[in-house]
Amino acid sequence: MNEMEIAFELLGVGMVTVFIILALVVVLGDLIIRFVNRFVPELEKVAVTKSASGASEVNPKKMAAIVSAVTKVTGGSGRVTKVEKL
Repeated sequence: MNEMEIAFELLGVGMVTVFIILALVVVLGDLIIRFVNRFVPELEKVAVTKSASGASEVNPKKMAAIVSAVTKVTGGSGRVTKVEKL
């Protein structure tokens, strides 16, 4: 029975250790998130405008294929309002 007692003791110590470490990770992560949200300012997004010459338009054949695919997939209830290249 001595070996079983050692095994259960090791099991308990290991489980408690893992629980404590995971709790520390959660608490420290939460503290870091709160600190960053409070003291680090969010960067302002800069609006990017394209000139008329730099605007890239979608090829009409590609646009037709996109519209027909959306129509087929949605059963006619969907429509394409804007297509952007990411």
